[in-house]
Amino acid sequence: MRLPLLPLLLFAALAACSRAPTANAASAGDGADLAAARTAAPAETARGTQEGSPVPAPPPGVLELVHYRAEPGELAAYLTPRPAQPGKRPAIVWLTGGDSNTLGDVWTPQPRGNDQSAAALREAGVVVMYPSLRGGNDNPGVREGFYGEVRDVLAAADYLAKLDYVDPQRIYLGGHSTGGTLALLVAQSDARFRAVFAFGPIADVANYGGRFVPPGLSEEQLRLRSPAYWLASIRSPVFAFEGDHDANTDDLEAMRRANRNPLAHWYAVPRTNHFSVLAPTSELIARKILADTGERSAIAFEPAELDALVR
Repeated sequence: MRLPLLPLLLFAALAACSRAPTANAASAGDGADLAAARTAAPAETARGTQEGSPVPAPPPGVLELVHYRAEPGELAAYLTPRPAQPGKRPAIVWLTGGDSNTLGDVWTPQPRGNDQSAAALREAGVVVMYPSLRGGNDNPGVREGFYGEVRDVLAAADYLAKLDYVDPQRIYLGGHSTGGTLALLVAQSDARFRAVFAFGPIADVANYGGRFVPPGLSEEQLRLRSPAYWLASIRSPVFAFEGDHDANTDDLEAMRRANRNPLAHWYAVPRTNHFSVLAPTSELIARKILADTGERSAIAFEPAELDALVR
Protein backbone atom coordinates (compact mmCIF):
# COMPACT_ATOMS: atom_id res chain seq x y z
CA MET A 1 0.00 0.00 0.00
CA ARG A 2 1.17 3.54 -0.72
CA LEU A 3 0.54 6.58 1.43
CA PRO A 4 -1.04 9.04 0.89
CA LEU A 5 -3.78 6.67 -0.23
CA LEU A 6 -5.07 6.75 -3.76
CA PRO A 7 -8.83 7.39 -4.08
CA LEU A 8 -9.19 3.93 -5.64
CA LEU A 9 -8.01 2.27 -2.43
CA LEU A 10 -10.24 4.48 -0.32
CA PHE A 11 -13.19 3.47 -2.49
CA ALA A 12 -12.26 -0.22 -2.26
CA ALA A 13 -12.15 -0.14 1.53
CA LEU A 14 -15.50 1.62 1.80
CA ALA A 15 -17.02 -0.69 -0.81
CA ALA A 16 -16.19 -3.57 1.51
CA CYS A 17 -17.96 -1.67 4.29
CA SER A 18 -21.16 -1.60 2.24
CA ARG A 19 -21.51 -5.38 2.13
CA ALA A 20 -23.00 -7.25 5.06
CA PRO A 21 -20.97 -10.22 6.33
CA THR A 22 -21.98 -13.52 4.81
CA ALA A 23 -24.47 -15.52 6.85
CA ASN A 24 -22.08 -18.45 7.13
CA ALA A 25 -19.24 -16.29 8.46
CA ALA A 26 -21.49 -14.54 10.97
CA SER A 27 -22.60 -17.88 12.39
CA ALA A 28 -19.28 -19.72 12.33
CA GLY A 29 -17.41 -17.91 15.07
CA ASP A 30 -16.34 -21.02 16.97
CA GLY A 31 -14.78 -22.97 14.12
CA ALA A 32 -11.89 -25.43 14.24
CA ASP A 33 -8.22 -24.56 14.63
CA LEU A 34 -7.04 -22.43 11.69
CA ALA A 35 -3.47 -23.72 11.58
CA ALA A 36 -4.68 -27.32 11.52
CA ALA A 37 -7.28 -26.56 8.86
CA ARG A 38 -4.65 -24.94 6.65
CA THR A 39 -2.32 -27.88 7.07
CA ALA A 40 -5.11 -30.18 5.93
CA ALA A 41 -5.91 -28.03 2.88
CA PRO A 42 -2.78 -26.38 1.43
CA ALA A 43 -3.26 -23.03 -0.32
CA GLU A 44 -4.13 -22.56 -3.96
CA THR A 45 -1.45 -20.08 -4.98
CA ALA A 46 -0.81 -20.58 -8.69
CA ARG A 47 -2.85 -17.52 -9.69
CA GLY A 48 -1.03 -15.11 -7.37
CA THR A 49 0.76 -12.04 -8.77
CA GLN A 50 3.83 -9.94 -8.05
CA GLU A 51 3.63 -6.15 -7.83
CA GLY A 52 7.07 -5.45 -9.27
CA SER A 53 8.05 -1.93 -8.20
CA PRO A 54 11.02 -1.24 -5.89
CA VAL A 55 10.43 -0.17 -2.30
CA PRO A 56 10.89 3.63 -2.04
CA ALA A 57 13.80 4.81 0.11
CA PRO A 58 12.59 6.43 3.35
CA PRO A 59 14.08 9.70 4.62
CA PRO A 60 17.21 9.19 6.74
CA GLY A 61 16.66 9.46 10.46
CA VAL A 62 12.94 8.69 10.20
CA LEU A 63 12.90 5.09 8.98
CA GLU A 64 15.46 2.62 7.70
CA LEU A 65 15.05 0.20 4.82
CA VAL A 66 15.93 -3.31 6.03
CA HIS A 67 15.35 -6.86 4.82
CA TYR A 68 14.10 -9.82 6.80
CA ARG A 69 14.25 -13.50 5.87
CA ALA A 70 10.95 -15.27 5.19
CA GLU A 71 9.93 -18.37 3.20
CA PRO A 72 10.08 -16.68 -0.24
CA GLY A 73 13.48 -15.06 0.51
CA GLU A 74 14.58 -11.61 1.66
CA LEU A 75 11.60 -9.25 2.05
CA ALA A 76 11.84 -5.49 2.47
CA ALA A 77 10.63 -3.59 5.52
CA TYR A 78 10.83 -0.17 7.09
CA LEU A 79 12.14 0.05 10.65
CA THR A 80 12.43 2.92 13.10
CA PRO A 81 16.08 3.83 13.78
CA ARG A 82 18.00 2.48 16.76
CA PRO A 83 16.99 4.49 19.85
CA ALA A 84 19.58 6.94 21.17
CA GLN A 85 19.17 5.70 24.74
CA PRO A 86 20.27 2.17 25.71
CA GLY A 87 17.81 -0.45 26.87
CA LYS A 88 15.21 -2.75 25.41
CA ARG A 89 12.02 -1.26 23.97
CA PRO A 90 8.58 -2.59 23.09
CA ALA A 91 8.05 -3.10 19.38
CA ILE A 92 5.16 -3.57 16.99
CA VAL A 93 4.80 -5.03 13.51
CA TRP A 94 2.38 -2.75 11.63
CA LEU A 95 0.47 -3.99 8.56
CA THR A 96 -0.78 -1.30 6.21
CA GLY A 97 -4.13 -1.44 4.43
CA GLY A 98 -5.05 -1.71 0.77
CA ASP A 99 -2.42 -3.85 -0.91
CA SER A 100 -0.79 -4.88 2.36
CA ASN A 101 1.94 -6.79 0.53
CA THR A 102 3.54 -3.58 -0.76
CA LEU A 103 5.23 -0.67 0.99
CA GLY A 104 5.12 3.01 0.17
CA ASP A 105 5.31 6.37 1.90
CA VAL A 106 4.51 5.94 5.61
CA TRP A 107 6.57 8.95 6.70
CA THR A 108 4.85 12.00 5.17
CA PRO A 109 2.59 13.65 7.80
CA GLN A 110 -1.05 12.77 7.21
CA PRO A 111 -4.29 14.53 8.18
CA ARG A 112 -5.62 13.44 11.54
CA GLY A 113 -8.84 12.25 9.94
CA ASN A 114 -6.97 9.71 7.80
CA ASP A 115 -3.55 8.91 9.25
CA GLN A 116 -2.72 5.35 8.25
CA SER A 117 1.00 5.74 8.97
CA ALA A 118 0.99 4.50 12.60
CA ALA A 119 3.09 7.59 13.34
CA ALA A 120 1.65 7.86 16.86
CA LEU A 121 3.33 4.59 17.81
CA ARG A 122 6.82 5.48 16.64
CA GLU A 123 6.55 9.05 17.97
CA ALA A 124 5.79 7.59 21.40
CA GLY A 125 9.03 5.60 21.32
CA VAL A 126 7.70 2.19 20.29
CA VAL A 127 9.94 0.43 17.78
CA VAL A 128 7.85 0.06 14.62
CA MET A 129 8.47 -2.35 11.74
CA TYR A 130 6.44 -2.06 8.53
CA PRO A 131 6.99 -5.29 6.57
CA SER A 132 6.29 -5.78 2.93
CA LEU A 133 5.12 -9.29 2.15
CA ARG A 134 5.56 -11.96 -0.52
CA GLY A 135 4.82 -10.74 -4.03
CA GLY A 136 4.69 -7.10 -2.96
CA ASN A 137 6.99 -4.52 -4.56
CA ASP A 138 9.91 -6.47 -6.07
CA ASN A 139 9.90 -9.12 -3.35
CA PRO A 140 10.27 -12.80 -4.27
CA GLY A 141 7.17 -14.96 -4.27
CA VAL A 142 3.61 -14.13 -5.28
CA ARG A 143 0.69 -12.66 -3.40
CA GLU A 144 -1.37 -15.41 -1.79
CA GLY A 145 -4.07 -13.17 -0.35
CA PHE A 146 -4.05 -13.58 3.47
CA TYR A 147 -2.44 -17.03 3.34
CA GLY A 148 1.36 -17.40 3.19
CA GLU A 149 1.48 -13.76 4.26
CA VAL A 150 0.67 -14.97 7.79
CA ARG A 151 4.06 -16.70 7.89
CA ASP A 152 5.77 -13.58 6.54
CA VAL A 153 4.37 -11.58 9.47
CA LEU A 154 5.70 -14.20 11.88
CA ALA A 155 9.10 -13.97 10.19
CA ALA A 156 9.02 -10.19 10.69
CA ALA A 157 8.41 -10.76 14.40
CA ASP A 158 11.38 -13.13 14.48
CA TYR A 159 13.53 -10.37 12.97
CA LEU A 160 12.41 -7.87 15.61
CA ALA A 161 13.03 -10.31 18.45
CA LYS A 162 16.70 -10.57 17.49
CA LEU A 163 17.38 -6.81 17.68
CA ASP A 164 19.39 -6.02 20.79
CA TYR A 165 17.26 -2.96 21.59
CA VAL A 166 13.90 -4.79 21.36
CA ASP A 167 12.32 -6.61 24.29
CA PRO A 168 11.38 -9.98 22.73
CA GLN A 169 8.64 -10.42 25.35
CA ARG A 170 6.96 -7.15 24.32
CA ILE A 171 6.38 -7.51 20.59
CA TYR A 172 2.90 -6.50 19.41
CA LEU A 173 1.05 -6.66 16.11
CA GLY A 174 -1.23 -4.07 14.53
CA GLY A 175 -2.86 -3.41 11.21
CA HIS A 176 -5.57 -1.44 9.43
CA SER A 177 -8.26 -2.56 6.97
CA THR A 178 -6.76 -5.45 4.96
CA GLY A 179 -3.87 -5.24 7.40
CA GLY A 180 -6.36 -5.61 10.25
CA THR A 181 -7.87 -8.68 8.60
CA LEU A 182 -4.41 -10.20 8.22
CA ALA A 183 -3.57 -9.33 11.84
CA LEU A 184 -6.60 -11.33 13.00
CA LEU A 185 -5.53 -14.32 10.91
CA VAL A 186 -2.04 -14.13 12.44
CA ALA A 187 -3.55 -14.05 15.94
CA GLN A 188 -5.58 -17.12 14.99
CA SER A 189 -2.44 -18.95 13.84
CA ASP A 190 0.23 -18.22 16.44
CA ALA A 191 0.51 -16.91 20.01
CA ARG A 192 3.86 -15.12 19.86
CA PHE A 193 2.51 -11.56 19.91
CA ARG A 194 1.94 -10.01 23.33
CA ALA A 195 -1.24 -8.36 22.01
CA VAL A 196 -2.81 -7.70 18.62
CA PHE A 197 -4.60 -4.49 17.51
CA ALA A 198 -6.78 -4.94 14.41
CA PHE A 199 -8.41 -1.86 12.90
CA GLY A 200 -11.32 -2.33 10.50
CA PRO A 201 -11.03 -6.05 9.72
CA ILE A 202 -13.74 -7.83 7.77
CA ALA A 203 -15.41 -11.11 8.59
CA ASP A 204 -15.14 -12.82 5.21
CA VAL A 205 -12.63 -11.90 2.49
CA ALA A 206 -15.32 -12.55 -0.13
CA ASN A 207 -16.61 -9.13 0.97
CA TYR A 208 -13.59 -7.52 -0.70
CA GLY A 209 -15.35 -8.18 -4.00
CA GLY A 210 -12.47 -9.95 -5.71
CA ARG A 211 -9.77 -7.52 -4.59
CA PHE A 212 -6.75 -8.58 -2.52
CA VAL A 213 -7.17 -12.35 -3.09
CA PRO A 214 -6.18 -14.44 -6.13
CA PRO A 215 -9.09 -14.90 -8.55
CA GLY A 216 -11.02 -18.14 -8.75
CA LEU A 217 -10.44 -19.41 -5.21
CA SER A 218 -12.77 -22.12 -3.98
CA GLU A 219 -15.19 -21.48 -1.15
CA GLU A 220 -12.95 -23.58 1.10
CA GLN A 221 -9.92 -21.45 0.26
CA LEU A 222 -11.84 -18.23 0.88
CA ARG A 223 -12.97 -19.63 4.22
CA LEU A 224 -9.35 -20.37 5.20
CA ARG A 225 -8.61 -16.67 4.63
CA SER A 226 -11.64 -15.30 6.52
CA PRO A 227 -11.27 -14.46 10.24
CA ALA A 228 -14.92 -14.95 11.23
CA TYR A 229 -14.67 -18.73 10.86
CA TRP A 230 -11.74 -19.08 13.27
CA LEU A 231 -12.51 -16.93 16.31
CA ALA A 232 -12.01 -19.87 18.66
CA SER A 233 -8.47 -20.16 17.28
CA ILE A 234 -7.34 -16.72 18.52
CA ARG A 235 -4.20 -17.32 20.58
CA SER A 236 -3.13 -13.84 21.73
CA PRO A 237 -5.08 -10.99 23.33
CA VAL A 238 -6.87 -9.29 20.42
CA PHE A 239 -8.39 -5.82 20.40
CA ALA A 240 -10.38 -5.06 17.25
CA PHE A 241 -11.45 -1.46 16.58
CA GLU A 242 -13.64 0.17 13.97
CA GLY A 243 -15.52 3.42 13.53
CA ASP A 244 -19.21 3.51 14.28
CA HIS A 245 -20.16 4.86 10.82
CA ASP A 246 -18.85 4.70 7.22
CA ALA A 247 -16.82 1.68 8.25
CA ASN A 248 -16.72 -2.11 8.47
CA THR A 249 -18.86 -1.88 11.59
CA ASP A 250 -21.26 -4.63 10.50
CA ASP A 251 -18.35 -7.04 10.17
CA LEU A 252 -16.99 -6.05 13.57
CA GLU A 253 -20.38 -6.53 15.22
CA ALA A 254 -20.95 -9.87 13.46
CA MET A 255 -17.67 -11.20 14.83
CA ARG A 256 -18.36 -9.75 18.27
CA ARG A 257 -21.75 -11.51 18.41
CA ALA A 258 -20.29 -14.82 17.22
CA ASN A 259 -17.22 -14.70 19.44
CA ARG A 260 -16.91 -16.96 22.49
CA ASN A 261 -13.17 -16.52 22.92
CA PRO A 262 -12.25 -14.49 26.03
CA LEU A 263 -9.02 -13.35 24.38
CA ALA A 264 -10.92 -11.32 21.75
CA HIS A 265 -12.40 -7.86 22.35
CA TRP A 266 -14.41 -5.76 19.90
CA TYR A 267 -14.91 -1.98 19.96
CA ALA A 268 -16.86 0.42 17.75
CA VAL A 269 -15.27 3.79 18.60
CA PRO A 270 -17.91 6.54 18.79
CA ARG A 271 -17.89 9.40 16.28
CA THR A 272 -15.22 7.86 14.05
CA ASN A 273 -15.16 6.18 10.65
CA HIS A 274 -12.91 3.59 8.98
CA PHE A 275 -10.06 6.12 8.80
CA SER A 276 -10.56 8.70 11.54
CA VAL A 277 -10.55 5.92 14.17
CA LEU A 278 -6.82 5.41 13.62
CA ALA A 279 -5.04 8.49 14.99
CA PRO A 280 -6.72 8.87 18.40
CA THR A 281 -6.93 5.14 19.07
CA SER A 282 -3.29 4.61 18.05
CA GLU A 283 -2.23 7.32 20.50
CA LEU A 284 -4.11 5.49 23.25
CA ILE A 285 -2.57 2.15 22.22
CA ALA A 286 0.92 3.70 22.33
CA ARG A 287 0.36 4.80 25.92
CA LYS A 288 -0.95 1.36 26.84
CA ILE A 289 2.07 -0.36 25.27
CA LEU A 290 4.56 1.83 27.12
CA ALA A 291 2.82 1.09 30.43
CA ASP A 292 2.54 -2.65 29.72
CA THR A 293 5.68 -3.78 31.54
CA GLY A 294 4.51 -6.77 33.59
CA GLU A 295 5.32 -10.39 33.02
CA ARG A 296 2.09 -10.76 31.02
CA SER A 297 0.16 -8.12 29.14
CA ALA A 298 -2.36 -6.19 31.21
CA ILE A 299 -3.67 -4.05 28.35
CA ALA A 300 -7.40 -3.36 28.50
CA PHE A 301 -9.73 -0.71 27.10
CA GLU A 302 -12.67 0.84 28.89
CA PRO A 303 -15.70 2.08 26.96
CA ALA A 304 -15.43 5.46 28.71
CA GLU A 305 -11.88 6.11 27.49
CA LEU A 306 -12.81 5.15 23.93
CA ASP A 307 -15.87 7.41 24.11
CA ALA A 308 -13.61 10.28 25.14
CA LEU A 309 -11.24 9.93 22.18
CA VAL A 310 -13.27 12.10 19.79
CA ARG A 311 -15.68 14.87 20.80
